Amino acid sequence: MAGKVLAKTHHFALHANVLNPALPMQSLGAMVPKRWARRAVTRNAIKRQIYNVSAAFAAALPVQAYVLRLRAGFDRSVFMSATSDALKSAVRAELLQLFALAAERSKIQKLAQP
Repeated sequence: MAGKVLAKTHHFALHANVLNPALPMQSLGAMVPKRWARRAVTRNAIKRQIYNVSAAFAAALPVQAYVLRLRAGFDRSVFMSATSDALKSAVRAELLQLFALAAERSKIQKLAQP
């Protein structure tokens, strides 16, 4: 979390921090606080979506340590069920948007480096 915010959407923020050069592996952590997702089944469903979507974008992002943080809750009046298909598709769509933005920004930063 001490690193820079690479990308943000309404519900999520992706933080990036440079790893030790001796360890050339990429890592991703998911932080889904109880404050924003009260039910454990909802938190776990969101984390599953985070890990599934991030696997598709792993090659597009540079080797760094990433923390994806839920920064706002999904409205329970709209998504009544903790594991509804509507919630899963809304989370997935927003994560796809977030990772696409992060991949684009990291590509621009890579081109700007001397």
